[in-house]
Amino acid sequence: MTTLRLFKPGDWMTLLAVVLGVGWLCANLWQRGAGSSVIVRSKGVVVSELSLQRNRSVTIAGPLGETTVEVNGQRARIASDPSPKQYCVRQGWLKDAGDIALCLPNQVSIEIAGTKHHVDSINY
Repeated sequence: MTTLRLFKPGDWMTLLAVVLGVGWLCANLWQRGAGSSVIVRSKGVVVSELSLQRNRSVTIAGPLGETTVEVNGQRARIASDPSPKQYCVRQGWLKDAGDIALCLPNQVSIEIAGTKHHVDSINY
């Protein structure tokens, strides 16, 4: 308890300013915007751009077989893929701008596009 007595009112104000500043930075700088569409690529070439506003399912052909991309509730996912380890299917639902799922063995990927795009999800 003696350590707290060493703090003066200016110390408490500085500590409060730092906590509020960090809170403001977290709230304003680490947010990504909502996505507006999903870009579907096969072998690095854009094959489709789907709006997240309309629910649908699309099948994309790749070297190993067909990959199914599902759009539902303003989010997208790879519902099925013939890749052996299913990493892209396990990625789950994507909804923020910059989110990406890669099916490397089948050379298919999806990326959520939007206006506010702070972080490159591949390097994140």
